[in-house]
Amino acid sequence: MNPLRSVGGKLALALVLVVTGALTIVYLIVVPSYRQSLVDARLSTLDRSLRSVLQESPPQADYLLQAWAEETAAPALNARVVVFDYFGFDPPLFTPFADSETGTSSQDVQDDPVAVRAAERQTIARGTVTRKGKPYAEVAYPLDVSEGSVVLVSSPLTEELQTVAVVRRRVFIAGALAIGFSALLGYVLAGAFARRLRRLELAAERIAGGHFDESVVDAGTDEVGQLARAFERMRLRLAYLDRARGEFIANASHELRTPLFSLAGFLELLDDEE
Repeated sequence: MNPLRSVGGKLALALVLVVTGALTIVYLIVVPSYRQSLVDARLSTLDRSLRSVLQESPPQADYLLQAWAEETAAPALNARVVVFDYFGFDPPLFTPFADSETGTSSQDVQDDPVAVRAAERQTIARGTVTRKGKPYAEVAYPLDVSEGSVVLVSSPLTEELQTVAVVRRRVFIAGALAIGFSALLGYVLAGAFARRLRRLELAAERIAGGHFDESVVDAGTDEVGQLARAFERMRLRLAYLDRARGEFIANASHELRTPLFSLAGFLELLDDEE
């Protein structure tokens, strides 16, 4: 017999599906929200740090922006600092002017969406971008040193993603263990439940065969226990009817025996020629 066709197998499978669904919901709620909270925390840290640097050590002139980005802002923020020049032509011209990562091309941050948003709105902007397959948390802020200048702080989200990966891996491991345990526990409990149903089936077969001497016993208080007590009441009534039938047959046989003997005697006399 296929185990999944039995009551125990179906109950165990149902328990596994319930646990799997619950763990899936927990994963879909916890992991993305935890990742977003880490990203928001990094953005808030960059925001506060950038405001502090701009307040304590603001750039003084255009020709000092490269030194300010490389020697002041980047070490204080522990992130890449890029200063853009924004000209509102049609189309707008948006080019990197200073970059704390010297010796590398600034083309990867050309037309950075966070910096463009800060320049167009002339207010602080924050968000995440992906460059070369790597995510970055970025905060951009318009500078007062020259009209159209925007400073961008870009920090990789490597540590946050590693933390999320660890949490995701542990959720998967815990989920696998929980599913395995639920499958084992469900099969054991379902087997015990199935054994109770099997006892009721055997009791029904005994009653159908006319054997009313063995009681139907189940100590449970659930629906199976109620069904067992209904079987027991049926057994008692059938046993009473069976005893009544036997007594009726015995009484009828006794009451009919005497007239039958008398009738047999008369028949013998009638059969005698004398």
